[in-house]
Amino acid sequence: MPLSPPDRSHSGFVPARRRRTARLRVHDRGWCVRANRWGARNAVRRYFATVSRLGDGVFWYALMGALIIFDGLAGLAASLHLAITGVVALTLYKRLKHWTRRPRPFAADGRIRAWIAPLDEFSFPSGHTLHAVAFTVVALAYYPWLAALLIPFTASVAVSRVVLGLHYPSDVLAATGIGSLLAGASLGAAAVLL
Repeated sequence: MPLSPPDRSHSGFVPARRRRTARLRVHDRGWCVRANRWGARNAVRRYFATVSRLGDGVFWYALMGALIIFDGLAGLAASLHLAITGVVALTLYKRLKHWTRRPRPFAADGRIRAWIAPLDEFSFPSGHTLHAVAFTVVALAYYPWLAALLIPFTASVAVSRVVLGLHYPSDVLAATGIGSLLAGASLGAAAVLL
């Protein structure tokens, strides 16, 4: 006699995937709470608030301008590539946020404080991190010597989003993956088109 599938209507049944997801959410929230406590330190909060503000676009616009000034047409080509990547990243992350509608950590957990005001309502994915990673990968393809500046800055942007209570670590990790894939696709498209 064949075995019948488990009765999923039983109120005590929780599929393994749901248990794993629930466990990950608990850890995600716990890591967020711990990181957010660092924001209570004035120097830490000021540093990450400044990094976050620069990550709003100021740093990247300044980089594009500097590339044009110091490297002429080659800098202009790199800056145009960065700008196009940025427009695609903006469109992608806004659609993902609208689709997922994940509440920000400070809105979902009273233990988490927003140390600065968010730019929008939803958490997933981190747009700051997505842009920082995509811009860094593309910029380093043109100017590898910028790694000493861009990698620490991008890492600081990613960490800032969690410390400031605006994103969960999973938002930042997902944005890192999405930004990397977007940059890779952008570089691949540029290689084919140029």
